[in-house]
Parts: sequence; structure tokens; C-alpha cells
Amino acid sequence: MRALAAAAVWLVLAACAGAPPEGTAVRVGSKKFTESVILGDMVTQLARSTGARAEHRRELGGTQVLWQALRRGELDLYPEYTGTLRQELFAGRALPDDESLRQALAAEGLRMSAPLGFNDTYALGMKEAEAERLGIRTLSDLREHPELRFGFSNEFMDRGDGWPALRSRYALPQREVRGLDHDLAYRGLESGAIQVTDLYSTDAEIAYYGLRVLEDDLRHFPAYDAVLLYREDLAGRAPEVVTALGRLEGRISEREMVELNARAKLQRVPEPQVAAAFLERELGLTVTVRGDSLGASLWLHTREHLFLVGLSLLAAIAVAVPLGVLVARRPRLGQGVLALAGIIQTVPSLALLVFMIPLLGIGARPAIVALFLYSLLPILRNTAAGLTGIAPEVRESAEALGLPPGARLRLVELPMAAPSILAGIQTSAVINVGTATLGALIGAGGYGQPILTGIRLDDTSLILQGAVPAAVLALLVSGLFELIERLVVPRGLRL
Repeated sequence: MRALAAAAVWLVLAACAGAPPEGTAVRVGSKKFTESVILGDMVTQLARSTGARAEHRRELGGTQVLWQALRRGELDLYPEYTGTLRQELFAGRALPDDESLRQALAAEGLRMSAPLGFNDTYALGMKEAEAERLGIRTLSDLREHPELRFGFSNEFMDRGDGWPALRSRYALPQREVRGLDHDLAYRGLESGAIQVTDLYSTDAEIAYYGLRVLEDDLRHFPAYDAVLLYREDLAGRAPEVVTALGRLEGRISEREMVELNARAKLQRVPEPQVAAAFLERELGLTVTVRGDSLGASLWLHTREHLFLVGLSLLAAIAVAVPLGVLVARRPRLGQGVLALAGIIQTVPSLALLVFMIPLLGIGARPAIVALFLYSLLPILRNTAAGLTGIAPEVRESAEALGLPPGARLRLVELPMAAPSILAGIQTSAVINVGTATLGALIGAGGYGQPILTGIRLDDTSLILQGAVPAAVLALLVSGLFELIERLVVPRGLRL
């Protein structure tokens, strides 16, 4: 029991320490939409051109994930927009110009570049044919059509200049509005499931799907000039990188950004190649982009996924089995322990991951701890059930033989409860394999990375590159524990 407790402490500390050290001088982040990924690749390639070791942590969920990572020092820089800074990150503060923004950022130990040259503001759009049929050209025109079905990106539903403020400004009558992923909204418009959605003005899909951008006639949306946010200490650690980043300022027009998005999103050109072609054309910078083969990519994601699942599961076994013994021997105390584990299990997995970020940052650490917590209940419950299900006469026989409590547990009770315990571990393992795919949203990698990218690019083959291996791994894990049960549990004791 002491060995299990020591192992649990070691494993939890290992989870908090995370994966092997990054070892990179410049850590670039990007949000989970195509434009941000392209800009992140540009910045990464510019940094590498100075001789710096740069890593791009791609598709890291929403604005707050990157903002907090930048403030904590887990990222050195990422692309952002002035409208997001004013309306979300510094909401409620009067920051009318870029100089006031810079002062607010300086108080956080951060700096902001000059605008990159384009404004990617929010807008609302709908199918051109339907807008023409209904005579809708401006946002004010929507007041006359309360029957329209609205669907907005999840971030737009809650931000300062998002749906609540827009509805109030235009006195819109629509109340039933769906929240969904930004990339899925375009498919919703195409299928007719929704009729109006929020757009980014540089989205390539606007032209591709034949959408009408509705005029913001009351000037609700502010300017969203693209900028780079970076830590103040980066200028001291790598001044040549900051100088290189300055070469992007004012160099990307709105039309060029639309074309770059179209190459990546519609023509399926990998973002690093899109970024490299722009840097060569506009800045004369020759960048060699080496893409990973399918096999190399699969092996990388498999290693990342196994790391997340394996470490969290081992920690859960080391903690949940002793707790299960406690629950079986102390029923009154055990009810509280089971209730606590049950409450943890009811917390949505994505919410739990986000809760972990302020404590553990981004990457593997919060994902491992979240998976560890999710693994506890099945193992804990099955351990307790297996021990309490042992026939009283068996316990009496063990006592009659003079076995002390520790020996009875080790030699009689745990072997007899082994089928139930292994079933709980098997359940936890399978759950972990699936849930670990969400870790990609906070930079933990694994099979969730190609799934996220595939959803963003509407690329079914990429989605399958993550979904199929995850399903296969779940089946293999399930089969492995069935084999272990056959090897270690006598035939008469198997469930």
C-alpha cells in the first residue's frame, strides 16, 4: 500500500512537470482558425531565419488560452487583433487608440507590434440568393425578419462586441440562436440549418459559398487590425527576432490575407508552405519547409497520445485502488469519497481542461491531471465492489487461518477482487483514450491534433487520421486488459 502511495505521488509530480523540456528559445502560439495558424507559421519561420530555435504551438483553443499562456511566459508571442484586445481582454477600459493599448499591455509585461496591414473585423453574412430574395442588405434589415435562424461561433456568443451587444444595438427580435464552431457554421449555411452567421471579413469562404456580407450600418463592430503580441523580455533575449518580426508590419493587405486563407482552406496547401511562399514573395526570404510523412505524423501523435493516457492511468490506478480498499473497509467515509469522485466525473471534460490551465498552464500537464481525475471513479467503484462482494465465509476462513489484515488483503481479498478491479481499469483506459483527443485544444498533442485541423479545414482525411487510430487504440487497450485478466486471474474467478 505504501509503495502504491509513493508511486501515486511520483506520478502526480511527473504530470505536473509535464512532458520533456521544450528547449526552444521562441515559443509561438496561434488560435484554432486558419488565418491565425498562417500568421503563426510566418512568425515562426521569420524567427528561425535569425538562427533562433522557434516552435509553433498550433490551434490552441480560444483567445483566453493564448492570452494567459503569454502572460505566464509559456508563450513568447502570438498574433492578435486590436478589436479583441479592446472588447475582450481589456473590456470595460477606455483604450481609444493604439498608444493606450500599448500602455495597458506594458503594465502586463507585454508589447504590441504595429498593425500588419489588414483589418479582419467581425461581420454577419447569409447566402447571397436568400439575402436578395428577402431584400436584406444591412444589419438593420434583420429586424424585419424574426423568423431567420441564427447560428454564431461560440466565442461570438459571449464577447463584448458579440451577439448580446449586437442584438441590443440593433434591437434585433431573434432570441433562439445556436452556438457552434466557426468552421462548422459555413456548412450550416450551405445545408440550410442556419441562415445567418458571424464572419471574419478575411474568410475565404465568403466568396466560396457565395455569401453576402451585411452592412454594419450602425458601426457596431470596431476595427480588428492584426498585430503581434510578444513578451517584453523577448526583446532582451532575442532582439534579432523582434527586429525580424518588424518586417511584417504593414506588409499584409486584406486582399492578400484572403488569398492566403483561400490557399490553405480551399486549395488545401499546408499552412507552412503558404507562409513560406508569402515570405519569399514579399520579403525575399527563402524558407525550406519539410512536411512530415503520414507515417512520421502518425508515430508522433501516437507517442503523444500514449504518454497522456499511460501516465494518467498509472497515476489513477495507484490512487484509486487504495481508496477503493478504504471505501470497502470504511463504508461511511467511503460514501463521501465515492460522491466526490462522482462529482468530478460529471464535470464536462472541456471545462475541466480549462479549469486546469490557470493552475498548470498549457500542454501535457493539465491534460494528464484532468485524465487522471476522470479515471478515478471506475477503478475506485469497481475495487470497492469487488472487495465488498467477497463471501463472508471466505473472510472467516482467512481469519481462522490466523492471517493478519494486511496478509488477508494481499493474499485473499485483492486476488478475488481482481476481475472487478481489472474491469474498472479497462473502463478507465478506454474512456481516457477518447477523452485525451481534447487535449489538443490546449497544446497537449495526440490524436486530437489532426482531428482539430481536419474540422477546421473541412478535410475528412485529416479527421480520420486522428479518429481511426484513436478507435483502434481503444480496441487494443480493451483487448490488452482482457488478455491480462486471462493471464493473472484463475478461470474460476473471471467475470
